[in-house]
Amino acid sequence: MSRPWATGRPRSPLTTGAKPATTPDQPATTPDQFVAAPGEPGKAPDQRAAAFAEEWAPVAGRILLGVVLAWFGYHELILPGEWTQYVPVISETSNLAVILVLAHGWVLLVTAAALVAGIAPRAAAAVASVLMLEIVIALAATGLSDTALRDVGVLGLAVCLTGVRQRHLVLRD
Repeated sequence: MSRPWATGRPRSPLTTGAKPATTPDQPATTPDQFVAAPGEPGKAPDQRAAAFAEEWAPVAGRILLGVVLAWFGYHELILPGEWTQYVPVISETSNLAVILVLAHGWVLLVTAAALVAGIAPRAAAAVASVLMLEIVIALAATGLSDTALRDVGVLGLAVCLTGVRQRHLVLRD
C-alpha cells in the first residue's frame, strides 16, 4: 500500500527492497520492523560495519601483505649482503648466497606487485604462502625468535588470502 511521501517513510515497503515484518495495513513505527536487504541504510551500524569489513578486509590484507613483501624484497635487492646470514647451509660470505638473496628479493618484489595490483591475487597469495613458509622454516632452524613468530603471523595472513575470492580492486581473479 502506498504511503504519503511527507512521512519520511518509503511509499511502499518494496521501494527500498525491504520486506515488511508487519502487515501492509500496520504502519512501521520503528526501524527494526523492516528487515533490510544487504547494503541498505536501514541496517544497524554494527551490521553495516561487519558487512563493510567482510567486503573490504581481504583487500586491505592483500595490499598490506604486498607492502610487507615489497619492503623486504626491496631491501634484499639493495643490500643483499645484510641478508646472506639467513641463507641456510651456504656460507654467508659466498657469491652464491648473494645470488640467492637477490633472486629471493626479486620473487618477493614481483609477488608484492601482483598482490597490490590485484593481478591473480589468490595465486600471488599462494606464492607468498610458500615464500613465508620457507622463511619461517629457515628462521626456526636457527632457533625460535621474535622474528620467526612474527613471520608465522604473516604466513597465516598469506594462507588466509589464498582462500578468499577477491571482489574489489582486482585486475584478474
